Amino acid sequence: MKKDTFYITTPIYYPSDKLHIGHAYCTVAADAMARYKRMQGYDVMFLTGTDEHGQKIEQKAQAKGVTPKQYVDDIVAGIKELWRLFNISNDRFIRTTDDYHEQAVQKIFRTLYEKGDIYKSHYEGWYCTPCESFWTETQLKDGKCPDCGREVVRSEEEAYFFRLSKYADRLVQYYKDHPGFIEPKSRENEMINNFIKPGLEDLCVSRTSFSWGVPVDFDPKHVVYVWIDALSNYITAMGYGSDDDSLYQKYWPANIHLVGKEIVRFHTIIWPAILMALGLPLPKKVFGHGWLVIGGGKMSKSKGNVVDPVVLCNRYGVDAIRYFLLREIPFGMDGNFTNEALVSRINADLANDLGNLVSRTCGMADRYFGGTLPADREEDALDDELKSLALETRKNVENFMDQMQFSNALNEIWKLISRTNKYIDETMPWALAKDEAKKARLATVLYNLAECIRIAAILITPFMPSTSPKILATLGLGEKDLCWDKAGQWGLLPAQTTFHKGENLFPRIDMAKEIAELEALTGVHTGSDAKAEVAPKAEKKQKETSKTAPDGIISIDDFAKVQLRAAKIISCEPVPKSDKLLKLQLDDGMGGRQVVSGIAQWYTPDQMVGKTVAVVANLKPAKLRGVVSEGMILAATVGDSAHVLFLDDDVPAGSEIR
Repeated sequence: MKKDTFYITTPIYYPSDKLHIGHAYCTVAADAMARYKRMQGYDVMFLTGTDEHGQKIEQKAQAKGVTPKQYVDDIVAGIKELWRLFNISNDRFIRTTDDYHEQAVQKIFRTLYEKGDIYKSHYEGWYCTPCESFWTETQLKDGKCPDCGREVVRSEEEAYFFRLSKYADRLVQYYKDHPGFIEPKSRENEMINNFIKPGLEDLCVSRTSFSWGVPVDFDPKHVVYVWIDALSNYITAMGYGSDDDSLYQKYWPANIHLVGKEIVRFHTIIWPAILMALGLPLPKKVFGHGWLVIGGGKMSKSKGNVVDPVVLCNRYGVDAIRYFLLREIPFGMDGNFTNEALVSRINADLANDLGNLVSRTCGMADRYFGGTLPADREEDALDDELKSLALETRKNVENFMDQMQFSNALNEIWKLISRTNKYIDETMPWALAKDEAKKARLATVLYNLAECIRIAAILITPFMPSTSPKILATLGLGEKDLCWDKAGQWGLLPAQTTFHKGENLFPRIDMAKEIAELEALTGVHTGSDAKAEVAPKAEKKQKETSKTAPDGIISIDDFAKVQLRAAKIISCEPVPKSDKLLKLQLDDGMGGRQVVSGIAQWYTPDQMVGKTVAVVANLKPAKLRGVVSEGMILAATVGDSAHVLFLDDDVPAGSEIR
């Protein structure tokens, strides 16, 4: 029987001599999705690679006194090594300097020229070399690149142009006819409102001011614009334009292009227009994820705020870092990286919840039964709830995975892990062990614990592929038992299961000591700011002072300074070590934000998720208990309680409140 195919891509990465944890974020997410689909039985193609042409590469190579190819060869080796470290299971790795790719790009360029969609003219405008992006005067922000904020240069040269303007209406219609093509939805709104509605201009698609690129074969003094070169990799890697395009015929169109939000416009405007011009199918989905940020700013070598992924993996283990990246940040939104958040996740989720569950269960089996359970069983009504949750979890995880909601998928697995830990406290195996007449009940309790551990181990495999086999080994199982379907079945362990106590999966970390050592090791401070910690007290004092002011009236100009927007709550969880604070991830129609609110006394996380709230969008970020808050949700004070101002669900995220 022919298996369904699933084709997922990451952007091909621009060679950088300083890789940081943000480079791994997108690829780890793609890897988790690829592994998940393989476990479901799909024939998966997972593509990644490197984008190696362009003026920036040529300039860097010249500065080092090497050829551009020598320069990128060394860096590509480092990128491949990083993917091996992160246990990335890509099926193919493409380099835009590969001969077959360059030849296919030349054919694509020539085809578009012969069809009249590419024409020769003269370019005069602004160019950002670091981003390899062309900008009009109106698109610049304070005279600089709107994407990276760096200087742009005036460029004048003979060039070929792609008739991008011709496809504006077709693009908008395609978005309407294919809901979900661009996700999150806020990215689609951005493309239409910021780029298409103001008027698409034809795109400069060749350069003559440098030579490091794919030559235009019918006009060799021109090289193909790097983004035409780079975007084409998704089909050239499958053999499009070659003598053997069988992989293209099998896997295209791609199911998901997974990209950073800063390059969504290339993948949802330029790339679809090229495919339309070629008469080829468009990818089924482009998902633009957010950034890992430190102190509110994107990680950047130039800012000196990069976090070395090799240091983190060597210190905590690859699976712990993979888990943190996909659990801490709702996918699609920006997420703040802090050393405290990382260590807290490892301690709370991995050491306390998961590691302790496995260790306790194996320890009790060894202590009470010598490691092998007897066959006698004694069921109890208490078992039914646990079994029901265990069997529901796989379906819940699938629902979130199919929506690319990795954090919520992991949250469902941890609900099972947490409930299983609670089951230990409810059944009290140590008390049962004291009564010989209750040995059958004790064996049942331990068997139920083992089954929940087995199911959880299968479900975490896409995220933590090295940890799940270790867990199953403690139950006497092997990798053949890492079958997705088996996570939806109860009772697959033999009645007389033998436990094999293994290594401590995730040792608990001394938070204060670890943070100090980590900051000394990396040279990057990502944690709490002492000034920010006292912000809540300062705000309270300011409010008390304002009450005594003789005149609390403000002008319309004062009110206009406050930006209020509607925002949808994507996820919500308690702030560690606080009984008052909740951390909310919001879709605000502008790329997302994180807000900390002191409403935990009156609302549970489950009551908040999915609701639409009003948020102060231009409030200066502050840190509450070490967690960055990028705004404030509106609530009314009634006596000693707070009542959050909820908006109608049909109010779109990002809507301005006036």
